[in-house]
Amino acid sequence: MTKAFIVGHPIKHSRSPLIHGFWLERYGLSGSYERIDVEPVDFGAFLKSFPGQGFAGGNVTIPHKEAAFAGVMRRTERAERLGAVNTLWVENGIVWGDNTDVLGFMANLDLSLGTGWEKNVDTVLVLGAGGAARGVVAGLQDRPVKRILVANRTLSKSQDLVRDFERYGSARLEALAWENLDRALPEAALIVNTTSLGMAGQPALMLDLAKAPRGAVVTDIVYVPLRTPLLAAAEAEGLRTVDGLGMLLHQAAPGFERWFGIRPEVTPDLRARIVADLEAGR
Repeated sequence: MTKAFIVGHPIKHSRSPLIHGFWLERYGLSGSYERIDVEPVDFGAFLKSFPGQGFAGGNVTIPHKEAAFAGVMRRTERAERLGAVNTLWVENGIVWGDNTDVLGFMANLDLSLGTGWEKNVDTVLVLGAGGAARGVVAGLQDRPVKRILVANRTLSKSQDLVRDFERYGSARLEALAWENLDRALPEAALIVNTTSLGMAGQPALMLDLAKAPRGAVVTDIVYVPLRTPLLAAAEAEGLRTVDGLGMLLHQAAPGFERWFGIRPEVTPDLRARIVADLEAGR
């Protein structure tokens, strides 16, 4: 029986086991997918030991994506570009790392906003500069947006991301101090939260969205709760919103294919099952 996992800290909120369990059932496969909570200090040891525990691989979530990048034996070209890993698998005894966040994020926007949405977006404001932000920025760089602002509570992390990514794509990348967010909001046609702010158990992310353009889109990669304080505030201002669940669903498919050998479909009934679980857990 093939075994896979999701590793992070905290991890109890993760719905990834429900997603992969749904696909295992749908395709009649014998396998398992479990949550594993590992503190940052122990992650290096976990990365070395999981193949010996019989796992074919797994997903990596907050706060381990950059540590996974540093610790794997081999990386895909996409992971090399992003400097973060969210998908692990074992091939001929070698632990490989990939990053499917970029695929999940862009697929979610395309399906939610429609093909060509980026034609109306000149400036994007990305909140956060961790592993997930790197996937978001990489995806946006492959589209015809003109400017990407990266804001983080620690400015040096934003500056590091800009330095690592400015050689890719045609969009102008700029690091933004957190205290200057209000000045950037009037220019941002797309606002993306990649931080853990707003996640269940974490402080809310509060922005003065009255300053955002009336046609702006606000999206949050947090999906527990599905309607985060940021998305609720955006709706109150009449702005379009995209929740984080679609990104989670689409980024999961490549890993499932690696471990279980079948490329799964992201279907409305899968989303409905996860939404029902999120609502039941409120």
